[in-house]
Order: sequence, then C-alpha cells, then structure tokens
Amino acid sequence: REWYKKQAPGPDRDYSPYYRTIEELRNKILSATVENANIVLQIDNARLAADDFRTKFESEQALRMSVEADINGLRRVLDELTLSRADLEMQIENLKEELAYLKKNHEEEMTALRGQVGGEISVEMDAAPGIDLTKILAEMREQYESLAEKNRRDAEQWFFSKTEELNREVAINTEQLQSGKTEITELRRTIQSLEIDLQSQLSTKAALEGSLADTEARYGTQLAQLQMLITSVEEQLAELRCDMERQNHEYRVLLDVKCRLEQEIATYRRLLEGEDA
Repeated sequence: REWYKKQAPGPDRDYSPYYRTIEELRNKILSATVENANIVLQIDNARLAADDFRTKFESEQALRMSVEADINGLRRVLDELTLSRADLEMQIENLKEELAYLKKNHEEEMTALRGQVGGEISVEMDAAPGIDLTKILAEMREQYESLAEKNRRDAEQWFFSKTEELNREVAINTEQLQSGKTEITELRRTIQSLEIDLQSQLSTKAALEGSLADTEARYGTQLAQLQMLITSVEEQLAELRCDMERQNHEYRVLLDVKCRLEQEIATYRRLLEGEDA
C-alpha cells in the first residue's frame, strides 16, 4: 500500500494560464493584422489621390500650353494690326499731303486764271464786251471747291472708318489679351496649389510608408517572438502530453499490479480462512 501511494499518479496539472496566454497572443496577432490592413488601405488611397492629382496637373498643363499658344497667336495678330495701323496712318499722312498739294495747285491755278482773266478783260473789253468771264471763273471755282471738298470728305470718311475699325479690332484684341492673361494667372495659381497639394500628398505618402515599414518591422519582431513563445509552449505541451501518457501507462501498469496483488491477497485470505476452518 505504501509503494502504491508513492507510485500513484499525482493530480492533473492546470494548463488554463497557457490557454489564456495563447488567446491573448491570438488577439494581438489579429489586431496587428487589422492595423496593417488599415495602413495598406490608407497607402492605396494616398496613391490613388496622387494619381488623380497627377492627371489633373497634366490636363491643366496641356490647357496652359494651349492658352499660351493662343496668346502667341493673338500677339502675332496684334503685331499685324499694329503694322496695318501704322501703314494706314502713313497712307492718311500721304493723302493729307496730297490734299494739301492739290489745294496748293488749285490756288495757284486759280491765281493764274485770275491773272489771265484780268488781263483778258483789260485787253478784250473793246473787242467782246458781251462775255461774262467772272461768272465762268466763279463757276470753275465752285467746281474746283466742290471737288476738293468732296475729296476731303471722302478722305476723312475713309480715314475715320478705318480708324474706327482699327480701334474696334485693337479693343477686341486687348480684351482677349487681358482675358488670356487673367486665365494664365488663374491657371498658374491653380498649378501652384496643385503642386503644393501634390508635395503634401507625397510627403504624407512617404511618412505613411515609413510608419508602415516601422510597424511591419516592429510587428515582425513581435510576431517572431510570439512564434518562438508559441513554439516553446507547444514543446512544453508536447512534453506534458508525453509525461501524461507515460504516467497513464504507469498507472495502468500499477492498476494491473494492484489487481493481481488484490487477487493474490484474496487467494491467500481464502487459503488462511480455509486453514482456520
């Protein structure tokens, strides 16, 4: 009986603390996996936002190039209009000089005709007093003056019409140029704001990538430690399982021995009782 008490298996060991540790480690691994997934999602969102900003920047840059091409075309048109205006001003000056020259010639011809008519009057008074040369000269003067006035009005009208057309074209081109400059200024401001946003997004992306790398490294180390701990716990559990199986085997052997001993004791008891009887 004393040998049986010494060799009997002890109480079962309590493995519940190990189960709690394993459950806590599993929860930590799950939370770390969820956090890594959130970080990857944030990185994907930042990458999509960067691609969107890059597309917007390229479209704004193409629009800027087209606006600059239009402005260059308008500048060429403005230069052509300036040259046309200078040409028209030169033509107007030439017409003014020609008009002054015609007036001067007209006055000289009128002066010459007056001198001739005066001489003829003094000579021909006795020969043909019936012809009214003064009336003829007045009619010729009126014709020359009406012709000169008509030419002057036509030249002035043509000059004013051309000047108005040039002024209108210059005003239209000036407005277009001003609107183009305003659009270019707005586009430059938009491009600057987009570049600032892009730089901020890139810096945010770099910071997120750095934090992701740090997190992955930290959690990789923790996972390695947890894996080592789980491996050691599994080894301990395997050892405990082997010990339990060995103790169960020994217990079964001892039970068999006990049963045989009890049978032998019962046999001896029966024999002793028979002898006493």
